[in-house]
Amino acid sequence: MNESPLKNLMIFAAILFAAVKANGQATMPDELTRGTIKEQINYLQDKTRIYENYRAVREDMFQKINRNILDTLSSDRKSINELRILTSNLRSTNDSVNIILETTRQSLAETTATKNSITVLGMEVNKTAYNSIMWTIIAVISIVLVFGFLVFKRNLMVTIRTGKELKELSDEFETYRQSTRIAREKMTMDHFNEMQRLKGK
Repeated sequence: MNESPLKNLMIFAAILFAAVKANGQATMPDELTRGTIKEQINYLQDKTRIYENYRAVREDMFQKINRNILDTLSSDRKSINELRILTSNLRSTNDSVNIILETTRQSLAETTATKNSITVLGMEVNKTAYNSIMWTIIAVISIVLVFGFLVFKRNLMVTIRTGKELKELSDEFETYRQSTRIAREKMTMDHFNEMQRLKGK
């Protein structure tokens, strides 16, 4: 009469010991430690099994990819903030260059209206030479302005692309997190029901 509960207790202890031993020996695959987030998600899709429309994922793997995604999001946010600061600085530089360019244009217009010889710092300067210097300055400023605009445009495109990728990654992670949570709850309930069924025998 006492043999059946004792036998069940010994079987349960053996299963528990095997599960603890297997869990202690589990190693983290290289794909989850060195791969990109996309490669890690692909690895989980390829290597985990689906049971009744739920995916079984090891807890340590789930926690690892969860940390990796959060680290990636944090890094991307930091990059976006740095790009925003750089964009703000470039805008400020562009404004300064525009002010300088406008001042130079006004000075050039005033110089053109004067006679051939003008006084600069108490010295008489030939108008042609003065105009050459001014046009050289304008050319240099224009080059700087064009270069600044191109850098600004490139950084703006990178910021937009990074923001878009960050949103896509965040949406993908939220979907994955919900599905794994539901799967874990289902597995827990299935395990609990199985234990109840075994106890009922």
